[in-house]
Amino acid sequence: MIGNSRFVVLLAVAAVLLVAVSLFVIGAIGAAITVWETFEAARRGDLTSPEVTAQYLEIVSVMLKAVIFYLVGIGFYSLFIAPLNLPTSLGIKTFRDLESKVISAIVTIMAVTFLQHFILWERADELLRFGAALALVVSALVAFQFLGARADVEAEAKSPEEALARHELFERGQDHARVGATPPDGTDQRAK
Repeated sequence: MIGNSRFVVLLAVAAVLLVAVSLFVIGAIGAAITVWETFEAARRGDLTSPEVTAQYLEIVSVMLKAVIFYLVGIGFYSLFIAPLNLPTSLGIKTFRDLESKVISAIVTIMAVTFLQHFILWERADELLRFGAALALVVSALVAFQFLGARADVEAEAKSPEEALARHELFERGQDHARVGATPPDGTDQRAK
């Protein structure tokens, strides 16, 4: 029964995917509106407006946010319910992989946001403070990602049982651990 409690994650998967779909729809509507406004501006002869470029960057930002929610949704499903080929093809096999993809997307969103502010260039002192704050946050995220990846490499070397547990849970439906069990490839890791 405890092993089947993982299916409660389906609520989170559904909620996160609903948010992703909503953001994709909002982004698509925003793109259509912005393209229409661009054609209207071109008709008036105003082709150099930085506001239009900033609007397009806002659409990119919304779509990147949608991708983050989508990755989290399919990542949660693949990690907790049943493995899928899509997350694996995207390089999401562990929670750390999912975290890494999300952090990368967040850094990209922050770069796009800074570019929006840079294009509008309203106040140089505000832009400098904003850029410094973003640089600080990006540095912290990259350091967190680097240290986490190093810890994972060390943990993988110590724990061959994780692969066995994943195989037992997802392929055989067994939600309890067996001490000293033989991995799916038939080799005994303790003997190595």
